[in-house]
Amino acid sequence: MNFWTRVSRLILKGRYVVLVLIAAFTYFLASQMQYMRFSYTEANLLPKDHKINIEYDKFLELFGEEGNLIILATSDSTVFTPQKFNAWNNLSKKFDSFPEIDFTIAIGDIKKLKKNQEAQKFDVEPLYNKTPETIEEVLKIKTELFENLPFFDNFLFNKKSGTIRTVVYLKKEIVNTPARKDFIFNVLNPEIEKFELDNNIDIRVSGMPYIRTMNSQNIIDEIGIFVVLALGITALIFFFFFRSIRATFITLLVVSIGVIWAFGFIGLFRYEISVLMALIPPLIIVIGVPNAIFLINKYQQEVKKHGNQAKSLQRVITKIGNATLMTNVTTASGFATFIFTKSQLLKEFGIIASINILGIFILALLIIPIMYSFMPLPKEKHLKHLERKWIDAIVSWMESIVKNHRFAVYASTIILIIASMIGVYMIRVSGSIIEDMPKGKQFFKDIVFFENEFGGIMPLEIIIDTKKENGVMNLSTLKRMDKLDETIDEIPQLSKSISVLNLVKYSKQAFYIGKPKYYQLPNNQEKNWILSYTKNSTDNSELLDNFVDSTGRYARITTFMKDIGTDKMEVIEERIQQKIEKEFPKEKYDVAMTGKALVFLKGTNFLINNLVVSLSLAILLIAIFMAFLFRSFRMILISLVPNIFPLLITAGLMGYLGIPIKPSTILVFSIAFGISVDDTIHFLAKYRQELKANNWRIKQSVYAALRETGVSMFYTSIVLFFGFLVFTVSSFGGTIALGGLVSVTLLFAMVSNLLLLPSLLLSLEKTIANKKTFKEPTLDILTPEENGDN
Repeated sequence: MNFWTRVSRLILKGRYVVLVLIAAFTYFLASQMQYMRFSYTEANLLPKDHKINIEYDKFLELFGEEGNLIILATSDSTVFTPQKFNAWNNLSKKFDSFPEIDFTIAIGDIKKLKKNQEAQKFDVEPLYNKTPETIEEVLKIKTELFENLPFFDNFLFNKKSGTIRTVVYLKKEIVNTPARKDFIFNVLNPEIEKFELDNNIDIRVSGMPYIRTMNSQNIIDEIGIFVVLALGITALIFFFFFRSIRATFITLLVVSIGVIWAFGFIGLFRYEISVLMALIPPLIIVIGVPNAIFLINKYQQEVKKHGNQAKSLQRVITKIGNATLMTNVTTASGFATFIFTKSQLLKEFGIIASINILGIFILALLIIPIMYSFMPLPKEKHLKHLERKWIDAIVSWMESIVKNHRFAVYASTIILIIASMIGVYMIRVSGSIIEDMPKGKQFFKDIVFFENEFGGIMPLEIIIDTKKENGVMNLSTLKRMDKLDETIDEIPQLSKSISVLNLVKYSKQAFYIGKPKYYQLPNNQEKNWILSYTKNSTDNSELLDNFVDSTGRYARITTFMKDIGTDKMEVIEERIQQKIEKEFPKEKYDVAMTGKALVFLKGTNFLINNLVVSLSLAILLIAIFMAFLFRSFRMILISLVPNIFPLLITAGLMGYLGIPIKPSTILVFSIAFGISVDDTIHFLAKYRQELKANNWRIKQSVYAALRETGVSMFYTSIVLFFGFLVFTVSSFGGTIALGGLVSVTLLFAMVSNLLLLPSLLLSLEKTIANKKTFKEPTLDILTPEENGDN
């Protein structure tokens, strides 16, 4: 009695125990779903000990969380009327009163520096003393603001367009916690909506905490949509093929439990749900349905053959068990290769995906035979699909192509390879934080608005270590910072920077009685006068307190980036780095660039390097599986060609369609390769079996294998194609690209395995048609009696 025979008896005889165990484990995993956490930060794609992460952690240690700004803006000119102007400033005061807010700055909060010559100090006075009641008073404030206070230009207003904004500083300790989400949805958004309704003014909202929150909510909303759509579409296709309500019900039961397991494992491991992790539950549905197709199809074939239910159920497990195990292991291996990367995000994705792929295999193997054991035999109408003429016509067409038109197959393959290679050279790399965000959502449109008006919303930070206490306020350091500041201003993808320079320049302007032309760095003599005034003052430094550390050794320059890709960022980084090296001698200064945007961009490049590692590992692992199964080096090469070929076509398509390599799309190759190789295993396993039965005659064996496996491969490929196509309804650009590209890859893989693979076997028959090439396998996928039974 072989292993799978014992397994089948164990499952069928102990069916009640098995069902109780499944129910208990499902209940346990369902209870773990309460520990699922949604990501409140961008995914850090770099290892913790990476140089970029070390520099970013040092920055956070010195200055705290940098992404705590929420920005409100309006370009409505009617805001400069008394009622709306006062309402705008009152909105800021209202936000300032909430416990989640550190402080807010609006036009009404502006304090001017005023020179007090008698006391030799700067006094701080408000921009206006009384609430304006006439339009003239409001316009006077606007003129004062726009003409005489360059300190606030590009921070609280855009002088060219007339757009004004309010800056809300969240308390740093809540920025990366659920409290941020509660504040935004329960306080910020309702207050803004009420203001818009009361004043008929459109408010734009942005800032990294706001973007993260709205984006995370979108991910949460889409998980449910994906799961429902994946269940619906795969059930529809399944029913179309099998025309059986109970077969469809059993399949839905299996994948529904699989989804509960997927969520449960995420909670059990205490992983965060990111855009990537959100793909796993629908992925399990899409991968689980082909398992059901193979098992149910085999059961119905057996029933039609001899009508004995017990024998049919036993044979489903014994004959399909090995094949589905190996195909699921190869699929899981494609995902498991991500575990060996240095990216925590990919490791977590690889662990959860591979565990659940094996889990859905176990569920299908246990539940499907047990459920059928409680039901009557399928009726004749449920078995009609086994004799469908249109399926036979498709298989006959494939057989004809392989038999009579192999030259056309090879010519088409070569043409596609050449065209794909050209496309590969057109692929670009993108590391934009917001590129994949839903472009139809209002928060994305607001991002574009802020990019146009204020130069961006993603912080890029420069830390300057002067290597001595109070070194920042040395005039030589300030002048070097000013030179760097000029370079930043020249780069159109970056906003005007904010640093201690702004306050120093504003102090000089105040020293010269507020004349805007004096908004510049002081010379040596002026510096001494101004510093004597500053020491005696209570100034307006709240805005810039975070730009010099408490020792005066470290300075921080903050600018904001537009949505740019990796290629442009590298040019900008190089330009800034050249200026840093020129202006800041290494023996006196240590200067580093950091910030969330830069960390993400660097992470993308790191991830792409890891893609090569994971894909190479996937190919190597699957080659080892092939060697384990077939013990033939030639067969390993033949089996890999039809699976690498579709990946090349996909890469070429990405180049032609302008789809960049980015964190979301780099997964396509490992996922598609792991799934597409399943068809190869099924085909070659049947082919080897036919060789033995046909006394090593290649042609008869190839055609028999094609007829036998063609239907199941066609069914499963169609399910996978439409299953992955579900992801194209996403509002996230990366998820859309992932779904579309994997669908296309799997379609090409099906054609490649059904046309190119058998063509290669026939063309190379003289080199592979011997018993030495096909030694006895370490593990038989299909049992010997399979051939006679079908």
